[in-house]
Order: sequence, then C-alpha cells, then structure tokens
Amino acid sequence: MKPPILIIITSTIILGTMIVLFSSHWLMIWIGFEMNMLAIIPILMKKFNPRAMEASTKYFLTQATASMLLMLGIIINLLHSGHWTISMIPNPIASTVITIALAMKLGLSPFHFWVPEVTQGVSLSSGMILLTWQKIAPLSVLYQISPSINPNLLVAMAATSVLVGGWGGLNQTQLRKILAYSSIAHMGWMAAIMVYNPTLMILNLTIYIMMTLGTFMLFMYNLSTTTLSLSHTWNKLPLIASLILALMLSLGGLPPLSGFIPKWMIIQELTKNDMIVMPMFMAITALLNLYFYMRLAYATALTMFPSANNTKMKWQFESMKKMIFLPPLIVASTMLLPLTPMLSIMD
Repeated sequence: MKPPILIIITSTIILGTMIVLFSSHWLMIWIGFEMNMLAIIPILMKKFNPRAMEASTKYFLTQATASMLLMLGIIINLLHSGHWTISMIPNPIASTVITIALAMKLGLSPFHFWVPEVTQGVSLSSGMILLTWQKIAPLSVLYQISPSINPNLLVAMAATSVLVGGWGGLNQTQLRKILAYSSIAHMGWMAAIMVYNPTLMILNLTIYIMMTLGTFMLFMYNLSTTTLSLSHTWNKLPLIASLILALMLSLGGLPPLSGFIPKWMIIQELTKNDMIVMPMFMAITALLNLYFYMRLAYATALTMFPSANNTKMKWQFESMKKMIFLPPLIVASTMLLPLTPMLSIMD
C-alpha cells in the first residue's frame, strides 16, 4: 500500500474512534463506528490473498450487523426519551439491544466466532490493530451507558466469554488464534466489572492493550505465526525468547507481573459487591488461559531446538525491523505491580 493512502486510511481509523470517544450525540457515535469500520477493511486486506479477503468479509458482515442493531437501539431510545444525548437509557429494550450490538463489535461471547477467524486470516500488524485499537470505541460507549446496562446480561456474557477464551485457545498452535482467544477472555473480565466499577475496566483495557501490543511486536520482530516457528527463537534470539516468556506469564496474570493487577482488583471489587461464585469461576477459568500461555512459554524459552549453536552459516536472517516502542511496552507489561496502591486510589 502506498504511503499517502496508508496515512489517509490510518487517520480515518483514528478519527472514527476519536469521534466515538468525544461525542455525546448517538448519531455521531454511530457515524464514528461506521468510519472506523470502513477504513479498517483495507488495513485487514493489506496482504492481498483469499484468506485476508475472507477475513475482511467476515469482519465487515459482523460489524455491519452490529451497527444495524446499534441504530435500532438508538432509535428505540429516541422514541422513548425524545433526545439523542448519551445519558441514562430509560427503556430496557433499547439498553439490551445497544449492549448486544456493542458486544458483537467487541467479540464478547456468544458473538465471538468472528474474532479467531478474522485474526488468523490477516497479517500480524493488522491483527494487532484489530485486537487493541478496535476495542477502545465500543468499550468507551459501554463505559458511558454502564449505569443503565442490565447487569445480569453483561455478567452472563462475561462468564461465557472467559470460559470460551480459556477453552478455545487450549488446542491451538497458531499464535494469532491464541491471542484472539486471549482477547475474548480479557473482554470477559472487562465486561464483568463494567456495571460495578467502570474505572477498573479502563485500567484493565490499558494493561491489556500494552501486553497485547508488546506480544504482537515480539512476534512481528520474530516473524513467527506458529508455535513451531516460535520454538526456533531460543537459538537465534535468546533475549527475545526470555521476553516472550515474561509477557506470556503477564498475559496469564501471574502475581509479580503487571497482568495480575486487573485480575486482583476485579476479583476484589466483585467480592465487595457480594458476588462470590462469579470471581471464583473467573479465577478458575483463568487457569485455562494460563495453561496455553505456559505451553507457548515452554515451547519458546524452556526447550532447546535441536540444532548446534556453533553452525557457521546462519540459516535465518536477522530481523531488520525497528521496534521503537518495544522496550517501554515490555517494561509496562511486566513491572507495574508496585504501582497498584496508586491505581487503587485512582479508582
């Protein structure tokens, strides 16, 4: 793709999300979603092959359906309240339809089927945008309407998402699919806390985006898309292998790392709200996620690929990619735990 075209498309994607973030008018929010959706399609089809085309079509159809449902919810709300402003949604039907539309956009279960398929079909860089930037706009709208969302609906979606995200990734060898299922599980954690403490959802989203960006950048630096190609890393780039290990454990939510902060605070907040079964169920299903991250970490950093290290000829070229943001992202994705008291004060 030529640079001017890429710049125009990228700025449209950014502008679409910004319009959603800063609007208080439902129609402008809908227009922002549409701009974002139409501009992301060429980014998904950057590598022009049948798989990318299929993935882009699936993405377009799902997002178009979600936009249609969103508009339906907005119109029902308009008929009942008489205004276009984002505020309390008095009508339960409008609230439910809008929540379902945003859940489709996010890939929350039971509307999650497109996420692994689309992520697997596109390139690593497009997948990175899809699983990070594309989550910001729908979550910001959910954040704004959180007082009028039906808590039972959202908690049910959250529970199934955490389960699907853990269960679906168990049998995968493709890294993009593993990260897609990881994304579904993280969205489940965010949905669970949305009604009780929306600020914690923002914290979880921030840490999730940092961890996912770091992981995708390491995979792009490595040119790895499968567990097998990742297992060659130890021979070629031992430091990168160790960093992937740390990031995987952080994504799984192990205590000394940043990924533990949102899980800890969400479980704490849910128990404060007299929910005992839900956080226990989420903590147990998080073990499924931890299992497949551990499997990746084991294949990458804890096993040696069978080839002598003193071979005279390098059979893989050095990566010439410049990853400027990788060091700060890795630090933020692994070492933020001491800041937890400050973050809990902010909540």
